[in-house]
Amino acid sequence: MTRLLLIVFSLLGILLTSAAFAASREEQTAACKGDALHYCASEIPNEQKITVCMKAHLEQLSPECKAMFKQPATSKHKKVLKPA
Repeated sequence: MTRLLLIVFSLLGILLTSAAFAASREEQTAACKGDALHYCASEIPNEQKITVCMKAHLEQLSPECKAMFKQPATSKHKKVLKPA
């Protein structure tokens, strides 16, 4: 039980520090808990190592978890057209 709580809080820390999200903590945990246990269990409870591990496995993550790592588009990334 204690290990499970540690895993959940570690995942929350990772997701909240890696990007700005509209998803709630519960949604983030639900989306990535299985992937974190599958790919990065050996890194728990070190949040920095889990973050690196999850990003290293980004292409293998479930679509729901992968979406948690996608940052929303910002205006500075928009392409500006130059006049001809």
